[in-house]
Amino acid sequence: MKVRGAGQRWIVAAVVLGGVLMPLNSTMIAVALPDITDDLGISVARSAWLVTAYLVALASLLPLAGDLADRFGRRRMILSGLAVFGVASLGAATAPNFETLLGFRVLQAISGAMVLPAGWAVMREVVPAERRAYTFGLMGSMIGLAAAAGPPIGGLLTEAAGWRGIFYVNVPVVAAALALGWRVLPKTRPRFAGSRFDFAGAFLLPAVLSGLAGVLLAIASGAPWLAVGGAALAVAAGAIALGIVETRAVAPVLQPRLFRIRNFSAAAGGVAFSNMAMYVTLLAVPLMLTARGGYSNLDIGLVLMALSIAAFVVSPLSGRIADRLGRRIPAVFGALMMTAAAVPLAVEGAAISVPLLIVALAVFGIGFGAATPVLQTSSVEAVEPDRAAAAAGVFSTSRYFGSIVGSAILAGLIGTDRADSSGFDGVFILVLVASAVSLVAILGLSSRRPGAVEDESLGATVAAGD
Repeated sequence: MKVRGAGQRWIVAAVVLGGVLMPLNSTMIAVALPDITDDLGISVARSAWLVTAYLVALASLLPLAGDLADRFGRRRMILSGLAVFGVASLGAATAPNFETLLGFRVLQAISGAMVLPAGWAVMREVVPAERRAYTFGLMGSMIGLAAAAGPPIGGLLTEAAGWRGIFYVNVPVVAAALALGWRVLPKTRPRFAGSRFDFAGAFLLPAVLSGLAGVLLAIASGAPWLAVGGAALAVAAGAIALGIVETRAVAPVLQPRLFRIRNFSAAAGGVAFSNMAMYVTLLAVPLMLTARGGYSNLDIGLVLMALSIAAFVVSPLSGRIADRLGRRIPAVFGALMMTAAAVPLAVEGAAISVPLLIVALAVFGIGFGAATPVLQTSSVEAVEPDRAAAAAGVFSTSRYFGSIVGSAILAGLIGTDRADSSGFDGVFILVLVASAVSLVAILGLSSRRPGAVEDESLGATVAAGD
């Protein structure tokens, strides 16, 4: 189904409006964590679960939600997810204690997972191949802007209304997305509703990701190595069981067969490590500048705007280039820029000057904005349209997997003392390594031009199902 003209633009607007909520809420909380810690009387290590649990829930449920959207309808999944997200945001804003706040934070992630893959699949369905990367670039620029603008927006809201303001602000956005989505989102015929649901995979995936996050955070907090080793073995056993179950399932939640498709595996690997680099940077810079002293929440947010503005400007341009020259060129260029930007961060470490930091963030934002929407386009083009939501869900899980691992390693490198900036040298080395690995993965993308993507996706899906 292809929709043209004003109808297509309104559908894209509805998907973007709902899609920005998840990345915005994954990073907006970064600047508010010190206030939440003080107000609710909890430790820094405990408050980190507000970030980690959100990411784990998103990463765990995105493939499941994508599969359900393919089965029962993407419009239904998007509207239901938005409604629940609004309720969860109100609950978080009025939470009287940490446990309640954490519960509503996880509910935000659950409902967000319902929206994202279904939205990407709608885009895959309504936008023709010759304009797809450009349109995904527009959407990617907004989502990237939301992720990168989260800290400055969070800082402004925290200064003006306290930490609860970062949750109240979601309500009018959800209302607008629901109203628009109700009017313009197409009603698509559900697919694969008769195939057996993968209950084992739906249980094992969140268990494995939660266990992995717990092990990494235990290492970061200095837990006894015997306990950490036992937990790591349990997680490894769960991962092996997940791999066996998903390989044998008729309609697996995780879709391991997708990783046999060259373009999909290259896109998923590239986004996992690029998102690790970006997310670690977004979380580390506010903590580093706070440790130095003399910077308000708003000051820190303005520094981070260098990254978000650059990504916002570059993403649509990168998409247009990808539509003309193929997906590989702008993606490789973006990964090169991210790696180049990480070099001064790694060399200077915690002693980096603010002007050089701003330049590095801007260059990193150019690279991130150039690569990310092209990788998203490549991932959903790697499969037939009927399975686009499932592919989008697995791709998004790869994205958040990088964020989970990065945030946990970050906690271990900087420790629990917010006044100590010595650990940031290792943090920025991590950013450089992750950017370089992302470049290596992206080099595996096919160089085929856009006109061949439809035939390529169908052929790849057949090969993956052999």
